Amino acid sequence: MGRNVRAVPLVHHRARRLRREQTEAERKLWDRLRSEELSEFRFRRQFVIEEFIADFACTKARLVIELDGAHHLNQTAKDEWRTRIIERHGFRVLRFWDSEVLIDVDAVIERIVDALGEGGGLEKPR
Repeated sequence: MGRNVRAVPLVHHRARRLRREQTEAERKLWDRLRSEELSEFRFRRQFVIEEFIADFACTKARLVIELDGAHHLNQTAKDEWRTRIIERHGFRVLRFWDSEVLIDVDAVIERIVDALGEGGGLEKPR
């Protein structure tokens, strides 16, 4: 009693829970995003932007990566609206299907590296 406890918004609690309960595709991509090949760019998991939780974000490059599962097939308009909100905060958004990550994570990483290079900074590995 009497303690001043800092209230953490609900969205931050959800982000913590999502970090603990990653999908297989999120785990696979996260292993690569935090690897040495992208060491110049630090990615964060379940990054809060307004009321949204982006799957991955690199604040230095202003890049958000979203992984979409089958439930996104019927919510294209909602995803487009969400992307516009995130872009208003100065981020570019790359979307991948979970299956893309699970089948060929190297191709996904290559597209991310290309996007990071476009944002001004990463030389493609040879």
